[in-house]
Amino acid sequence: MTLQDELEHKDQWTKVSQQELDGMLDRHEGFVESRRDGERMQAGMHDLSYLDLSGRNLSRVELTGAVLTHANLQGTILDDAILFAADLRFTNMTESSLNRADLRGACLAGADLSGATMNDVDMRDGVLLRSAAEGGDMAPLKHDNGSAGMEKTTLKGADMTRAKVSANLIVQTDLTDCILRNASFKGANLSMSNLTGCDLEGADFSNANLSGAIFHGTVFSSTILDNADMTGADLIGAMFENMDFSKVNLSAAHIAKTLADMDIKIKEGILKHGKWVNTNGKEGERADLSKMDLSGESLQSVNLSAADMSFAVLKGANLSKSEFLMTDFSFADMRGAILARADLRGVKMSRANLTGANMVGTTFGEVAIALRADGSAWRASLENAKLRGAMLNGAVMTNMDLVGADFRDADLRDANLAGSMLMDADFTDADLRGANLSKTDQRGAKGLPNKFEDDEDED
Repeated sequence: MTLQDELEHKDQWTKVSQQELDGMLDRHEGFVESRRDGERMQAGMHDLSYLDLSGRNLSRVELTGAVLTHANLQGTILDDAILFAADLRFTNMTESSLNRADLRGACLAGADLSGATMNDVDMRDGVLLRSAAEGGDMAPLKHDNGSAGMEKTTLKGADMTRAKVSANLIVQTDLTDCILRNASFKGANLSMSNLTGCDLEGADFSNANLSGAIFHGTVFSSTILDNADMTGADLIGAMFENMDFSKVNLSAAHIAKTLADMDIKIKEGILKHGKWVNTNGKEGERADLSKMDLSGESLQSVNLSAADMSFAVLKGANLSKSEFLMTDFSFADMRGAILARADLRGVKMSRANLTGANMVGTTFGEVAIALRADGSAWRASLENAKLRGAMLNGAVMTNMDLVGADFRDADLRDANLAGSMLMDADFTDADLRGANLSKTDQRGAKGLPNKFEDDEDED
C-alpha cells in the first residue's frame, strides 16, 4: 500500500456532529414507531465517537463498522441492531438492551455493559472486508489500535442468556452477577476474569481458558466444561449441581476442603471457640471454618458467634437454635440449611446462597458494640444474598442491610423488616402477608405490593 493509499484508507469513516446525529436518531425512532417521517438509521462506517445516543430506541439500527468509542449509549435500546465489526471501546452501554444484536467482530475493550440485557446476542468472530483503496485489494477492516474482543470489559449484572461468544480475547473481563444460562463460550479466553455470583446453568465452556478466574458464589448447573482449563481458578464458595469434571484441568484450583482434609474435629473446635467467646479471647481459640465443606453437618444449639465461616459449604446443614452473633458467612453455600430460631444478630451473609433455607423464627438485626465511639450498632447484612424460596416466617430482620438480596418466591409472612435497607432487592412472588416493612428504604426494589410502596410515600 502506498502512502496515498494509507491516507485514503484513514478517511473511510464519515464524521458526524451531535446535531446531525440527533436528526438521524429522531428519524430512526419514527421508523421504529412506523411513522410516515421515519427513516431507518444506516450509519455504517460513520464516526460517532464521543457522541450522545443515550436513552434512544435504536432497534434494528445499522452500524456496521461504525466507530462509537467513548460514546454514551446508556439505557439505549439496540435490540436486533447490526453492530458488526463496530468499534465500541470505552463506550458507556450500562442498562442498555442488546437482545439478538449482531456484535460479531466488534471491539468492546474497556466498554461498560453493566446491567445490560443481551439475550441471544451474537458476539462470535467476524471480519469486515473493505477495499484498501479505490481499485485495490480487499483487506480486513482495522480500527486504530483496536481489535475484536472484550478485554477488560465490564459486564456486571448483565443478562447474557443464550449469548454466543467467540474465542476472541476477553481476558480480565468483569462478569460479576451475570446471567449466562445456556450461553456458549466455546474456546473463549476468560483467564483472570471475575465470574463471582454468575448463573452458569447449561452454559458451554468447552475448550475455554478459565485459568485464574474467580468463581465465588457462582452456580454451576449442567455446565459443560469439557477440556476447559481451570488451572489456578478460585472455586471457593461455588455451587455445583449435575456436573462432570472428568475432562477439566483443575490443577492448583482452590476448592473447599472437607473436615477429613483439614484433620480437625468439629466438637473440639466448637469447645475451644466457646471458651474464646466466654473469656473475650483470653483463652481458647476462634473457630476458623472458612472454605470448609460442612455439608449435612449438625451444628445445632452451638455458640459460634464471631466465627469465620466465609466461603464454607453448609448445604443441608442443621444450624437451628445456634448462636451466630457477628459470624461471617460471606459467600457461604447454605442451600437448604436449617437455621430455624437461630440468633444471627450482626451476622455477615453477603453473597451467601440461602436458596430454600429454613429460617423460621430466626433473629437477625443489630448488635450493640460498646467499643464504637459513636455508640452505633453492628448491622446484620444479607447484601446480594440469594434467598429464593427461603422460609422466613416470623423472622426478625429489623435495621439490616438487604441491598440487592434475592427474595423471589420466599415466604416472609409475619416477618419484621422495619427500618431495613431494601434497595434493589427482588421480592417477586414472595409471600409478604403480615410482614412489617415500615421505615424501609425501597428504592429500586422489585415485587413489593403497592400498599407497602404507598406506605413509604406517606412516611
